[in-house]
Amino acid sequence: MSQAFDELLSILKLEKLDECLYRGITPQTQNPRVFGGQVFAQAMRSAQDTVVAERMIHSQQAYFLRPGDTSIPIIYTVDKIRDGGSFTTRRVVASQRGKAIFSTSLSFQISEPGLSHQFDMPDCPPPEDLEDDYERWNRQQRKLSTKPKYHPTLKPIEMRSVDPINYLEPTVRQPYQYIWLRACGDLDAIEIDDPGLHHAILAYASDFSLMSTSLLPHGESIMDAKLQPASLDHSIWFHDDFKVDEWLLYAMDSPRSSHARGLNRGSFFSRDGRLVASTIQEGLIRIRETAE
Repeated sequence: MSQAFDELLSILKLEKLDECLYRGITPQTQNPRVFGGQVFAQAMRSAQDTVVAERMIHSQQAYFLRPGDTSIPIIYTVDKIRDGGSFTTRRVVASQRGKAIFSTSLSFQISEPGLSHQFDMPDCPPPEDLEDDYERWNRQQRKLSTKPKYHPTLKPIEMRSVDPINYLEPTVRQPYQYIWLRACGDLDAIEIDDPGLHHAILAYASDFSLMSTSLLPHGESIMDAKLQPASLDHSIWFHDDFKVDEWLLYAMDSPRSSHARGLNRGSFFSRDGRLVASTIQEGLIRIRETAE
């Protein structure tokens, strides 16, 4: 169990202030803004706490409204919109200093049988044949005379790219990328029997690398100082059972970018080929004339 993963577990354990009112913390970071995946996952955890265990989350749609401040806690207010016969609906607003920074709607469902089909899993090398992305990035970073202002942080989640992106010298590529990922810890070993936590950790991880897919056809890097990147919205759907501490293939594509926005899609496949979750995000990819 890595220290970074312990930290991730701690930020996903919210403090309950009152009925439907929660407080989440942000770990110390070099970035001035809260990582979008953190707010997305914390909001999910707050909603999960208000839903009976028999109903699991199957979808979440969210909008990022304002940048989150890493120096102060985030308050999550849950609205119990509906508890139906088989579906439960929740709305969550995250706020700081009395202003909303994030809003999301979530739907939970009891388990039931039904029609089933899926796309085939892409044919990719196994994770055992690939290098760890964080180790590759550290090796590249050591060659630099000055450290980048912002750089990828993957430590809570182990990630291994099939065809790694060179963030320092990006090239024009097709808008597809495939990354194996898993949590940097064994949840069974610490006796956490909480399927909802697996959902929240995958939701957290789904924000890694997704936006960069829309930059690939343009030869732009997410680290370019002239780029103004920001998540505008994010959605995720859960289709089947999985364990986030076991390898999952994250298959991403970007069908379109326009008007300073890039649309990105992702599919999570288990090692046995099951499509267990899907995600979509539109991100701001504005290019400034000068670097800030």
